[in-house]
Amino acid sequence: MTNLQLKRVVVTGLGAITPIGNNLDEYWQGLITAKNGIGKITCFDTSDYACKIAGEVKGFDPLAYMEKKEAKRMARFSQFAVAASKMALEDAQLTINDDNANDVGIVIGTGVGGLSVMEEQNEVLLTKGPGRVTPFLVPTMISNMAAGLTAIHTGAKGPNSCSVTACAAGSNSIGDAFRLVQSGYAKAMICGGTEAAITRLAMAGFASAKALSTRNDSPESASRPFDADRDGFVMGEGCGILILEERESAIARGARIYAEMVGYGMTCDAYHMTAPVPEGLGATRAIELALKDGGLAPDQVSYINAHGTSTPANDTTETKAIKRALGDHAYKIAISSTKSMTGHLLGGSGGIEAVATVMAIASDIVPPTINLQNPDPDCDLDYVPHESRKLTVDVALSNSFGFGGHNVTLAFKKHN
Repeated sequence: MTNLQLKRVVVTGLGAITPIGNNLDEYWQGLITAKNGIGKITCFDTSDYACKIAGEVKGFDPLAYMEKKEAKRMARFSQFAVAASKMALEDAQLTINDDNANDVGIVIGTGVGGLSVMEEQNEVLLTKGPGRVTPFLVPTMISNMAAGLTAIHTGAKGPNSCSVTACAAGSNSIGDAFRLVQSGYAKAMICGGTEAAITRLAMAGFASAKALSTRNDSPESASRPFDADRDGFVMGEGCGILILEERESAIARGARIYAEMVGYGMTCDAYHMTAPVPEGLGATRAIELALKDGGLAPDQVSYINAHGTSTPANDTTETKAIKRALGDHAYKIAISSTKSMTGHLLGGSGGIEAVATVMAIASDIVPPTINLQNPDPDCDLDYVPHESRKLTVDVALSNSFGFGGHNVTLAFKKHN
């Protein structure tokens, strides 16, 4: 398919469930007012845990979006996905019916899926025997079920898939959905990432890997991307969903357009299970490919929503990648890590961060990086410390990097 045949793709709806707000407005207002969503873990006893803090979603009621019986048969990550997708469809004023169902698809990624269900049912197996394990174990646990259940609850019958690329899963899903609309396989896509990994096993595993912050006495200052005193990431949970539409179709139905999606770059380090390749070469190529895909020059970029995990390895490596990809212009743009407020949602992070990136374009406000008290000398770019900033954002990128060496950059710009 030649470039002349590619469709333009726009963002017409957004949905978010996060540690700082359970809808789009709450989430965005939380970001631009530097709200902190990190606190002591309340969903299980952390007495024996090295890390006792996380960014929990508070006050989420699945029954506002589904029947009680349905909610009981759905893992938390899928509940988030169904709810945020319904929000995004409502925001887009897009109704799925018999006339358009085949033209609307879904790609929703996740890192670990229904891990909580696996943990619970393993306990049942060990204490009560195999005959007591629920028949819903597999269909609630498997990672693709967020996309599958969202289709069931929305009626979308078009392309349906799930990216499972660790912390890049949400961004890969948005990129893959972009390609489907761009190439004409769908007129609209529900896409993003979801995660609910604040569980006993996940927290123990990441803590054993020395990946988590242990700043337990000061949860609000634990997630500190690009700061010299950072000591690991803070787990978060939630979901971010975008509605991507073929531009002509969106205009024809009078849709409000937040931004245009123009580029998708993805690469692999092929280097290490968890560590990024030195000098950020894989991440550099992802940024460069997203710019090339969107027909953008480095000096057109106004803002980058960084992966910015608050781990020693990521933040310096990502900084090097941005410098390599953008050259001297890297010092002239605004960069922020919203993980400083939400924590790291693993496979869900690309979803909520793409929402933040699109909102930065739509509102010309850049969210801050909080807790940046003692900047790392190796992280010497403009990370918008402490407070949000009014800035005309014409082009913005969103970075996501995952275990396994997955690198993804998404490119958006103002629609005209």
